[in-house]
Amino acid sequence: MFRVARWWRDKVFLCLLSWGCLGLLTACFPGNQSLAPVALNSRTRDEQPALSGDGRYLALVSDRNGGRNILLYDLQQRQFINLPRLNRPDAIAEHPSLSRTARYIVYIASDRGKPEVELYDRATQRVEVLSTGYRGWVRNPSISPDGRYIAFETSRRGQWDIEVFDRGPGIELDVAAGAPPQ
Repeated sequence: MFRVARWWRDKVFLCLLSWGCLGLLTACFPGNQSLAPVALNSRTRDEQPALSGDGRYLALVSDRNGGRNILLYDLQQRQFINLPRLNRPDAIAEHPSLSRTARYIVYIASDRGKPEVELYDRATQRVEVLSTGYRGWVRNPSISPDGRYIAFETSRRGQWDIEVFDRGPGIELDVAAGAPPQ
């Protein structure tokens, strides 16, 4: 018991020393998000913010976890949300866009140097590559509030054009609780 308590105390001390404040304590322990509210900003580079349609969630790209990852912050609860399987160690994720309640996150992921438009579903924790088969490059995706449509830039005709991808009528839409689907 003493060894565990000492180990925990040393970890907390190192965490506080490296982050410099108590508000960021939970950032050092991503598995436990119930300790205290977490400050949004850090000493690392945080960029490319995107708000959900309901204004509750903020997605951003950050270097704070040792790699370039997309993070999701709940502005009401003041804590980061776990996103299993979204960030891969072998890919760079950038330019997030959120649906109405942040159920869907669309973003650019680059591995092996080729960017792809990917969609993450928080409900199923699955990633879907949407730009498979596109010739040329893709960038700057944006998702509609209901999650059905994704607009992005593509260079497949030799210039930057806008394309809109329809995920189809059979998808589960991101609608506010109690609101009828449109």
